[in-house]
Amino acid sequence: MPTFDLALLTRGHYHDLLLAGLTLSLELLVITLVLALPFSLLIALARLSPWPVLRWAGFGLVEGVRNVPLLAQMLFWYFGAPELLPDASREWLYGHNFEAIAAVVALLFYTSAFLSEDIRSGIRAVPQVQTEAARALGLGYLATLRLVVLPQALRITVPPLISQTLNLWKNTSIATVIGTAELMYQAGQVESATFRSIEAFSFATASYLIVSLLITGLSALYQHHFPARSA
Repeated sequence: MPTFDLALLTRGHYHDLLLAGLTLSLELLVITLVLALPFSLLIALARLSPWPVLRWAGFGLVEGVRNVPLLAQMLFWYFGAPELLPDASREWLYGHNFEAIAAVVALLFYTSAFLSEDIRSGIRAVPQVQTEAARALGLGYLATLRLVVLPQALRITVPPLISQTLNLWKNTSIATVIGTAELMYQAGQVESATFRSIEAFSFATASYLIVSLLITGLSALYQHHFPARSA
């Protein structure tokens, strides 16, 4: 579990820990989002697959993850999942910042479950006639998805994807329960060591607010340049 230098805090440099926590929170956001986008696309395609096995697998994953609180999933991936591994693997993980790894895995599954439903809705919003026309031209199922359906569906899906990004950013704060040295964890450490509650948690609150407003502004900018078109 991360440690902090109490002497550093007593010299008034606690802001370094807060900045480090903010940096890690942003890293959790970016890494999870980069991994979740292709993963959620695969889940969405599985749920729309003509093969029942893939459809049921996608359905089970989405419903199983969405109906379990993120807090419980964080605790499972940090405390429960390593128990299934050999001792050597478990010791290696705990020696290599496993708190952050477990947080990314939990956030990845949780975020992908919601993103996949947005992507699936975007795919289904593409008029069926376009799929039929592509198949009439001789395109196969996968080629129709890649060349005709997905380019349109992803554009439709961008606004809800940005909204899910905002949710992901706020969800990174839950990683503090497993000792991940993100923003809320470091704010708590600073407060415990210095009793500067107002400074520590004001910084954390302002950081979450600023990044959230930036993401919201990105959504508004996109909708301004690419307004929704009526069917």
